[in-house]
Amino acid sequence: MHWLLWSVVIITVLMTTTAWALWLERKLAARMGSRLGPTMVGRHGLLQPIADLLKLLQKEDILPEAADGALFNLAPILTAVFAIATVAVVPFGEGVIAADLDIGVLWVLAFGGLMVIPVWMAGWASNNKFALLGGMRAVAQAVSYEVPLVLASMVPVILAGSMSMTDIVHYQQQHSWIALWPTLPGLPAFLLFLLASLAESNRIPFDIPEAESELVAGVSTEYTGMKFGLFYMAEYIHTLVSSAIGAALFLGGWSGPFAPGLHWMLLKTLGLFVFIYVVRWTLLRFRQDQLMRLAWVWLVPMGLVLVFMAAVVVVWGGA
Repeated sequence: MHWLLWSVVIITVLMTTTAWALWLERKLAARMGSRLGPTMVGRHGLLQPIADLLKLLQKEDILPEAADGALFNLAPILTAVFAIATVAVVPFGEGVIAADLDIGVLWVLAFGGLMVIPVWMAGWASNNKFALLGGMRAVAQAVSYEVPLVLASMVPVILAGSMSMTDIVHYQQQHSWIALWPTLPGLPAFLLFLLASLAESNRIPFDIPEAESELVAGVSTEYTGMKFGLFYMAEYIHTLVSSAIGAALFLGGWSGPFAPGLHWMLLKTLGLFVFIYVVRWTLLRFRQDQLMRLAWVWLVPMGLVLVFMAAVVVVWGGA
């Protein structure tokens, strides 16, 4: 029952945090653009996420005439399920984890990679050219950036000698690497992980699959109401969970300079989350060719070098 309790608590906190992350991003984006952001619903617009939810629930559920109904309706549900499933193996504190699997890193990478399947399903099932192009772009981007993401994640796995995320955090504690892994190969691996995570979750400047100036809304073009809301929610959940994974693999998880605990993990996760949205509202979108060139010409070779360096540290450095 221990795992069930933590599962309920973690999912509840995750969903609540995701809801108010919408408010945070809109306020942050407004401040960066010299605007006000949400102000009308609740104090300083704090109830805006609830207002958005109620609005989406009242929207008409439309199924395009020529769409594949089964796949069209299943896609947003699977997207949300896969996004939530990744949080199962993330340790937020000593014992604060839904499922402490020995293959935790593999679980995260597997479900992160699976998220592209319902995205492609949505693009194909919509019978819409914009949605189909968005789905094809999403597949190309996911296949490309999953490779450097896996390579970056292998650096802490190799150094710690375990795929359990809890063991990786313990290893960082034992070696007094509270803030970051050693400069080489840890810091560049962390930066590589961050870039690949941005691309995998389709955040600007890597939002080619939904590029609204080209594809209307990409795969979600034909979706209305809560079906559209599930895609939107999954994107935010995936970004938040990716931030938590980065904090656990590279930033020492729940450990800190004093009083280790859940608060450190939350601070690190939210810090990365805010950083991602600062990047989103600062940079411009890449072109498709620039996106692919960055992945295959620069990030993949960099990942291979970092994995080799991690192996060298283990074999000759006594890590």
